[in-house]
Amino acid sequence: MVTLYDVPADDLIEAVAEELEERIEQPAWAEFTKTGSGRELPPQQDDFWYVRAASLLRKLAMDGPKGIDRLSTEYGGKKRGSTRYRVAKAAKSSGSKKIIRTILQQLEEEGMVTTVKGEGRRITPEGQSFLDSVAGEVLESLDRPELERYA
Repeated sequence: MVTLYDVPADDLIEAVAEELEERIEQPAWAEFTKTGSGRELPPQQDDFWYVRAASLLRKLAMDGPKGIDRLSTEYGGKKRGSTRYRVAKAAKSSGSKKIIRTILQQLEEEGMVTTVKGEGRRITPEGQSFLDSVAGEVLESLDRPELERYA
């Protein structure tokens, strides 16, 4: 039986994102919002919402229960403080909690994620089997010779 650990992460996230396009809906405001306070522009990808949802689902499956604060820290980055007139040290910035919270609520409605009081969100057995079935499809479609170690 193939699990999500048996396939490369980028291929799995891409395939899960395609499957999630049919199951969840991107909000109207998502194309105008930034992904964090350290960003200058919203994402340019058309399927950004589904890729982020697939990545969140994989993170919850790999690392166990996590809260929104910890997930926003993982999706954050550097906030560079220099402009034309002043220079400030680079600081860490967190990712958008609104985006993460909304995606997790959508995944909860689909039955893939559940809330555990005091621990955060956790993947359900339905979500785990969804990821494993998509991982099986991805493994069958791998044609690259450098990835034979995953087979």
